[in-house]
Amino acid sequence: MKDNVAEEHLYLAFSHQYRDSIFPLHTSISLFLLSYCDCKLFKVFLVPTGEDVGDQCVTKNLAGDLEVHLISRCQLPVVVQSCSLPAVLVKDEKFCRAGLSVVLRHIIQKTFEADPSKKEVLELLGFKKTCLKACAEVSQWTRLCEISIPLAVERFLTASPEHCQAIPPDILLLERKLGEPVRVHNDDKIRRQKLQQQKAGAKAAVPMLGEEATEVLKPGEVHEHPPSSLELSVAFSKLLAQEAPDAINREAPHIRRTKTSDLPVLDHVFAEGLYFTVADLVLLPCIHQFLVSSKKQGKNLVNLPLISSWYRRVQEVPGVKKAAGKCNMELLQLPELVSAPEEQLQDSASVPDELEEDHEDSHFIGGPRPTMTKLMENGIEAKFSPHPCPTWTLDWTSLPSAVSPGEGKMSRDRALRKQQQLNNLVAAVTKLAKPGDLIVDFCSGGGHVGIVLAYMMPSCQVVLIENKELSLIRAKDRSDELGLNNIWFIQANLDYFNGTFNIGVALHACGVATDMVIEHCLRARAAFVISPCCYGFIQNTVKFKYPRSHQFKEILSYKEHMILCRFADQTAVQLPPERRQIGKQCMGLVDLDRAWAAEEHNYSVQVISMEPESCSPKNNMFVGIPT
Repeated sequence: MKDNVAEEHLYLAFSHQYRDSIFPLHTSISLFLLSYCDCKLFKVFLVPTGEDVGDQCVTKNLAGDLEVHLISRCQLPVVVQSCSLPAVLVKDEKFCRAGLSVVLRHIIQKTFEADPSKKEVLELLGFKKTCLKACAEVSQWTRLCEISIPLAVERFLTASPEHCQAIPPDILLLERKLGEPVRVHNDDKIRRQKLQQQKAGAKAAVPMLGEEATEVLKPGEVHEHPPSSLELSVAFSKLLAQEAPDAINREAPHIRRTKTSDLPVLDHVFAEGLYFTVADLVLLPCIHQFLVSSKKQGKNLVNLPLISSWYRRVQEVPGVKKAAGKCNMELLQLPELVSAPEEQLQDSASVPDELEEDHEDSHFIGGPRPTMTKLMENGIEAKFSPHPCPTWTLDWTSLPSAVSPGEGKMSRDRALRKQQQLNNLVAAVTKLAKPGDLIVDFCSGGGHVGIVLAYMMPSCQVVLIENKELSLIRAKDRSDELGLNNIWFIQANLDYFNGTFNIGVALHACGVATDMVIEHCLRARAAFVISPCCYGFIQNTVKFKYPRSHQFKEILSYKEHMILCRFADQTAVQLPPERRQIGKQCMGLVDLDRAWAAEEHNYSVQVISMEPESCSPKNNMFVGIPT
């Protein structure tokens, strides 16, 4: 184990205790992961959400064998006060990670970094290390695990008896998800193995986890129900670091010739498919509390056979019962459930429309002209305000190399275009900013915008917010090289930043992210300077519906608006000039809709083309000021 891993501070919200959990459930989840990973690299603080919470309110054994400290909200470092908890802060108090998924992924990576022998911990991040990496606004799965299930269980536990008769819709959605076919990167091979097993007599061909397997298990970890399917065999072979037997690996010639479409589908073993991941550790404390409460109320779980099976199976994973014991979680021993009749499941397992994926057809036939004509007939055309300072430029030659976007692996041409883009944003922000202002660079990437602003405006505080850890680390390295003291870094999804600020900035915020940034600025009554990007990725989400403005909603349907968004991406330099011009007009219309939506909140918004327009195919820029 490495001894030089710096201690970091982990801040967890604490509202109350209920049975064997600390609430909010995000805190219990975080503590459970620390116990499962046997991680003591963090100094853990509980942050009471109420005023009268004393030391006596925290039961030590709910936090496992961790030493936990109480700290009030007002005592938190300033950058942490701007974030939703859980949050992790490094010692220099400049780099903060916030939000459940980001924090859990960091705990896993930090545990492996300190002890590379804990490969099973790193495996929790899943294939390509992407488990729960996508933000909740664009990923239904992340939203379900990170937000919907914990909130649904908390509401279920606090509801009065007459209001908690029905199973929460989000629990039903998880049950449905567990019944969907599994897709993994090598599923063709495994599906052929499954077909061969079925043809050979199914269970007779599956190896059982015998004495050799139980030797690998930690004390107290015994398989009460050995795997009885190929999926279980594959999953637990990986958990126990065993090779699949030759009988499973070899395929008969007629199996190899079978069409992919004729292969059997794979069933879920764990939450994300065949393999145990951090998603299972997120869901376990939540589903455990739901099942305990349901059992206490005498509820019949016949409508949740897949969740019940999953709950039993997770307990068989090495280390889970030990972690539960540390956190004083008394896991239930559920009986095997037989599914209810199909018609009963259909009656009880209805999921509200807002929890379903938006399946509206996004593949459009035809071009944007009918939609553009429809808008023109109603007096709406793309219009751009004059650029307030078209010739303004930074003197890049006089700036330190770490300020320039060329400080990296960018080509010379791309670095020049990036400098031109920055000229536009910095010019607009310079006109808006006052000494003492807090400026937030949303979707900051490697910090091209934020670092220039922090260097050019030492009297302002700049915050960089980015979900991608490596990009933010590169930005911090550049900042450290420059010796900047007026800059903070927050690795988080946008929804986990809730601080006040004066100006919001974003360069090429992708798709819906532009609307998320605008929403943050409206909520804070902050001015904004934003350059959108990736119009083709715009789609309805839980929080955002399109069109955005009242005027556009009266004229265009969602599908018509999506046509504009798809063609707004047709601005690449290699396209014919006429097609690029139509793409630019579609960009202008989509952004006009956004501008008018912001003006409905008492803002004055201009849509401007960046100068020179050749600096980027996505060269629109909003400047919004609260009125």
